[in-house]
Amino acid sequence: MRAFGPAVAMTQPKGIYLLPNLLTTAALLAGFFSIITATRAVHQGVGLFETAAIAILVSGLFDGLDGRVARLTNTQSEFGAQYDSLSDVVAFGVAPAVLVFSWSLSALGKLGWVAAFIYVAGTALRLARFNVQREVVDSNYFVGLACPAAAYFLAAAVWTLVDSSIQGETVALTMVVLTAICGLLMVSSVPYPSFKNSDLKARVPLLAIMVVALVFAFISLDPPRVLFGLTALYLISGPVLWLKHRGKGGPEIDA
Repeated sequence: MRAFGPAVAMTQPKGIYLLPNLLTTAALLAGFFSIITATRAVHQGVGLFETAAIAILVSGLFDGLDGRVARLTNTQSEFGAQYDSLSDVVAFGVAPAVLVFSWSLSALGKLGWVAAFIYVAGTALRLARFNVQREVVDSNYFVGLACPAAAYFLAAAVWTLVDSSIQGETVALTMVVLTAICGLLMVSSVPYPSFKNSDLKARVPLLAIMVVALVFAFISLDPPRVLFGLTALYLISGPVLWLKHRGKGGPEIDA
């Protein structure tokens, strides 16, 4: 029996945690829905571009929940981490690239799809680096722009411009630059605040809840423009933080 013990243990099926992986699947579904909707929008009307952009934002909400739920319920697993990264490639890599290309970058031909590919490649490389370094990097900072933040920025930009009745062809050169910059920032060594160490189980003053309520109210006034402004500020915060570290002569945060 002792001789057969290890073999029996190795053949026992291992299950996965349902709740966090269900949320990851929801994020993947929203990203896939965005891709389908963006491709349909080319022939069926610009209104679908807004739907595709919103789907990416919804995917980000589910992606933010799965990790926090896993930590709160102590259901983290290596399977969940790998599944989350594969979902992120679709939801925050392919989906934003297809959205921006379908709405704007296609007007520039090869230059447009090259910029879109730079973004997708940056997402994949960013996630690969994150997976191999997640145990050794400072949890207070991301090394490079996080994929959800880059996707949120592009999705909010498209949503804002479509809502303002701006044609994608007229801003194609600007979108090429922004898309490529997002891709390059993801693989850079620029530090970005991660907000990972916020304790959701800690007691907070009543005023803090009121501030959160006011933030939600502010966003509801004009969701596309407020989200675009917030994501743009976060995009800029990384280079500002990097320059601040270098200006003080502090240690660089390397990839």
